[in-house]
Amino acid sequence: MKNTHFLLAKKGTDLRKSFLGAFIGTIDGNKSTSIKDFHEQIGQALNFPDYSGKNLDALDEMLNDLEWITEEKVIIYITNSSDWLSKEKNDDKILALIDIFDATAEDWKWMDEEEDVARKELRIIFEDSPRIRTILEEQEIPFGDC
Repeated sequence: MKNTHFLLAKKGTDLRKSFLGAFIGTIDGNKSTSIKDFHEQIGQALNFPDYSGKNLDALDEMLNDLEWITEEKVIIYITNSSDWLSKEKNDDKILALIDIFDATAEDWKWMDEEEDVARKELRIIFEDSPRIRTILEEQEIPFGDC
């Protein structure tokens, strides 16, 4: 497995076996075809606090916090990825989300242990689809298979 924040999983993969003891927040791409729906889905999947906003800045803030999740490893698993944000006419929103995922995962990787924050390891796993593979490849974002 490559050392990357993004992984692709075959349909039906049981991530609990590959990521023992990890918190796995699952987002159904069929239910998050718009950015608005995605904010709802990720909030539920990761148990965001009630005060969380529903915009990219709030998402970035929540992903950089995660204090309410006790596990060190946190997986965001997007199933049915061929439908994820498929109703968004502008690819910039998809790319902005991917950038937030990537930057946040990288920030967690280099978190200074002296800070008063429990360290996390964040991975984003998409159910493999030609659409997601193309997006990651076109953006030259490294990814592996799990």
